[in-house]
Amino acid sequence: MVQRVAIIGAGSSGLASIKCCLDEGLEPTCFEQSHDIGGLWRFTEAGRICVYRSVITNTSKEMMCFSDFPFPEDFPNYMNHSRLLEYFRMYAKHFGLLRYIRFKTTVQSIRKRPDFSTTGQWDVVTETDGTVESAVFDAVMVCSGHYAEPHLPLDSFPGIENHFRGQYLHSWEYKDSASFQGKRVLVLGVGNSGGDIAVEISRVAAQVFLSTRSGTWVISRISDHGFPVDMMLTTRFHNCLENFLPSALMRWLRLKKFNTWFDHANYGLIPQKSLTVNDELPSCILCGTVVVKPNVEEFMESSAVFEDGTVEENIDMVVFATGYTFSFPFLEESVRNNCRSKYALYKYIFPPPLEKPTLAVLGLIELTGSIMTGTELQARWATRVFKGLNQLPPASRMMAEVAKKQQHLIKQGLSNKEGKIKTSYIGYMDEIASCVGVKPNVLLLFLKDPKLALEVFFGPCTPCQYRLAGPGKWVGARNTILTQWHRAVKPLRTRVINDSSNHSLVFQWLTILGLPPSELVLYWTWNLCYSRISVAFIDSPLCQYGQP
Repeated sequence: MVQRVAIIGAGSSGLASIKCCLDEGLEPTCFEQSHDIGGLWRFTEAGRICVYRSVITNTSKEMMCFSDFPFPEDFPNYMNHSRLLEYFRMYAKHFGLLRYIRFKTTVQSIRKRPDFSTTGQWDVVTETDGTVESAVFDAVMVCSGHYAEPHLPLDSFPGIENHFRGQYLHSWEYKDSASFQGKRVLVLGVGNSGGDIAVEISRVAAQVFLSTRSGTWVISRISDHGFPVDMMLTTRFHNCLENFLPSALMRWLRLKKFNTWFDHANYGLIPQKSLTVNDELPSCILCGTVVVKPNVEEFMESSAVFEDGTVEENIDMVVFATGYTFSFPFLEESVRNNCRSKYALYKYIFPPPLEKPTLAVLGLIELTGSIMTGTELQARWATRVFKGLNQLPPASRMMAEVAKKQQHLIKQGLSNKEGKIKTSYIGYMDEIASCVGVKPNVLLLFLKDPKLALEVFFGPCTPCQYRLAGPGKWVGARNTILTQWHRAVKPLRTRVINDSSNHSLVFQWLTILGLPPSELVLYWTWNLCYSRISVAFIDSPLCQYGQP
């Protein structure tokens, strides 16, 4: 009998979950409360992006694609929301996913059936156009993510509700800069959304103030030689350096590298451990259109008092770029309590106390790389667990691992900052891939396929690496990895020029000397790897509070 799986949400993780269910012979039904796919990358009817203010991705196309469906080569490396949504539509069409989605359907409740301890089944109640339906499912995949509800910490800013006479809003409510024309604006929070909003508003506002509690490293999307920064930084080689070099040395190298673009101390941004991707913010600060301020101590009628004692008068508008929280109101209370935190979940996916592992929460992670690719790998593992092809450890062992991570947070004093903690992208991906049986064996690759091994180890750790072997192996994975730099450069070369670079001259001389084509390719591969080694030695992956 085919197992029925309920999937909540048709964003990127929901689409990947449908595809993974089909791959394992499961029968998916996806419930999407809106009229379309795309989740937080789709504009709402009000004209704003559901969650992310940034209309340009902070992850390049090679690092965020589905593992068996690379972006077209003519797509830009960093895309706006419409191109990403176009990609989702291509993915859904290619694998025939839309027929499994029920749009304009709200999930009202998900409850364990009376015989759950033996069947692991769920009662799922939904509502579509006023019609309420109930159905039984063998498993549930919650794909609504952790950007569900705007976090508006008014209690942390005395006076904002009782005294301040200006307007305040959350970044979720921000549509465009038109309403900020000629205003004096204070943006609270220097994450990706806060930085993007401050930059955009600064073009029309009289003055923008950017308040940050702990500062941030600011990096550009453009790395050495003009390649996408995440393709240069997220490599297995660099991950090895992070793991084996002394942490003090890595901190010194990180400080040295991040300050080569501009001195963060001079810009009032010297951080503790956070990072923001923004190409324009330093320029705005340099030009004075954005002024960096410390945390706000209190608000007066028309002014803001900061922790350093300074006061900015005539503040017209305040934008809270203070992030989001998550909740799963449709889950029954006992199950919801087990999902109250990502650290209460085994591998950030499975609630350990459940008698049967038939509930998976996807996307409740913060990675130093693409969350989209992380959730796809989560879905691959979850569906195999549902099918019985992969087994979870006993509940006692899972709960012990969960407790160990929570104690680690408490010791580091980070238990109340878990939303800001980023987990190592490669470390987590390899961990889940090992559970699925798809982690690439780099040493074996060096023996069997040196050309591919060089790219896998020294090149970017792209999602296709997890399709080279094991369950779900994709025949196109090898070629996709070997051509990833071509796809990165292709959309840039819109003007044809004569290339008289040193690489071309070396290639000509090697050809004259009679080296066979295979050795020429190997030389070229090594040349690229060598340039990235030099960069990797001083670069760092996206910063994090700590490894839980």
